[in-house]
Formats: sequence, C-alpha cells, structure tokens
Amino acid sequence: MHSEQNSAQQSLLSLGQALNKQGYRFITGTPLTHERVNARGENAEAHDLRGVFGWSRPFTPALVGGELFELMQAAEILQHDGEKLFSAVRWANLDGNLFVHSRYPTQQTDAVFFGPDTYRFVRAIDAFLNTPSAVTISRAVDICCGAGPGAVSIALARPAAEVLAVDINPRALEFTRVNAALAKVDNVEAVHSDLLKNVEGDFDLIVANPPYMLDAEARAYRDGGGELGAGLSEAIVEASINRLAPGGSLLLYTGVAMTAAGDPFLAYVKRSLGDRALAWRYEEVDPDVFGEELLKPGYEKVERIAAVVLTVTRLAG
Repeated sequence: MHSEQNSAQQSLLSLGQALNKQGYRFITGTPLTHERVNARGENAEAHDLRGVFGWSRPFTPALVGGELFELMQAAEILQHDGEKLFSAVRWANLDGNLFVHSRYPTQQTDAVFFGPDTYRFVRAIDAFLNTPSAVTISRAVDICCGAGPGAVSIALARPAAEVLAVDINPRALEFTRVNAALAKVDNVEAVHSDLLKNVEGDFDLIVANPPYMLDAEARAYRDGGGELGAGLSEAIVEASINRLAPGGSLLLYTGVAMTAAGDPFLAYVKRSLGDRALAWRYEEVDPDVFGEELLKPGYEKVERIAAVVLTVTRLAG
C-alpha cells in the first residue's frame, strides 16, 4: 500500500485479504437484477458472507464473526439503518481478483460503480493486450478508473509498465489503491485528475469506461453529460488523441443511446477522427444494455442503449 493510506484503508485491505482466505466469491450483476433478487422474501436479510458483502443485505454481527466485524469497524464501512446493519461496500471477483466498490443501491454522489460493464470492459482490454500487433506498453492510464479494474488488469498483464489510474472521485482512488494492493501489483498509481489534466506526457495505452447515462441527480458515476449521455465519452476522445505516443492506442468502452436516426456516437467519431495519423475501429459489443433506463426522462426517443468499444491508434512513423 502507498504510504498515504490511512488505517481505515489498511483495514479495508485486510478485510479483502480475509475474505479471500475464506473463499468468498461473488459476481456483481446489474442494479435491476440486484433489486429483483433482493425482493424475494427469503432475501430480506443476509444468511452468509455473499449476502453481506455481495447483495448488500442487512446482517447481524454474529453472521460475519468477530474478526471480520472488527475489520469492518476499523475500515469505517458499517452503516446503520435503524437497528439494521449494512456493509457500505461490496466485494466482487473478476479474473481471480477481488475488488471493493460501493454497496447497492449506489445512490451516493461519490458511489463507485462495478457491474456487467466492468466485466465487458476488462475483457476488451484483455483482448487488445493479447493481439499479436500490440505494441510494447511502457506507460498506460485508466481514465475514470472507478474501482480500478482496468488499471489493475493492465498492470497484471504488463508488470514492467507504469500504470496510472485517474478519477475525480477521491473514493474511487481509495478503492483503486486497495484493489491494486489486493491484486499484489505495485505498478499502479492512483492520481486525482479531471481526465488527463493533472498528468503529464504521452501514453502507449489509454483506456476508459466512463459514465454514459442521463442522470437527473448528476451523480458522477452515472452521468455522462452532453447529449444523451455522450458528453464525457466525447471529451475522453478529444483529451486522449493528442496524448498517444506513436503506435499508442485509446481503448474506450462506453454506452450509446441509439435512436431511429442511427448511432450518434459513431457519427461523432467519423466527424472527429479524420486525421490520417489515426486509425480507428468501432465495434458494438452488446446491442442492448440497461433497458430499464428507457423509462426515464430524456430517453423518450431512444430505442436501445448499446455497449461499444472504440479503439484509436496513432500510427507510428
């Protein structure tokens, strides 16, 4: 852990290590799945560690045991709702590693999201890194790093690389530091930055999984801003293309609100990436995600939300 970690963060790391030792396993689904499963009568309270740390159900101290309960107290993650106790964080597995993130429901303004998008994002990174044409990566950065799964996956695959994880949310940076330590990688540095404004130099790889929803409460982990939630994705493209080293790539995983007129983000890409020094590839990796959002204000003309991956490469020479 970095020296800047306080005792609460050290205790959070110890909690993750203890859960690993106990064989804890959980895959985080969508908020709608979480809501529906928790609504079942038998799930009104936790009956095991997955109920406490995965499903965010109320629990009794006896259920988790003395060691874990003391670590939760020391990590300052116990929440009280009347007589009920909740964990303020969830833990999920991805590629054999455990990641801490915010509890369900993620309503706080500084909530750190982790879910199906996270798994698809990391799969896209893994596929990119395993292509025969992948360049040597000396410097990489994960923009809007959240809980840090993108940065950690790059650091594990390229242990000699310098990997930065940047976010405007201090809670996200705290979780990233814990998750990097839990994965036993020492080449990830979490930095507070609005996009790339607080970091210098060029990068061989820039990755991002930004918020892309319309959110009436303007919560940082959900609200993409701009037209139909695309504002942050467009800003990442614009901030990144001039920071790519020769041969370097941007891998952007995002969601696009599709309308009868077509794909507005693809239209933006075609308008914006005409530079001959740039090559790009655009793939729709899931045609329909978060369909429940279409019932909310602002989506009246949207037909579906698709998950896409944009890869932009600065040609060498």
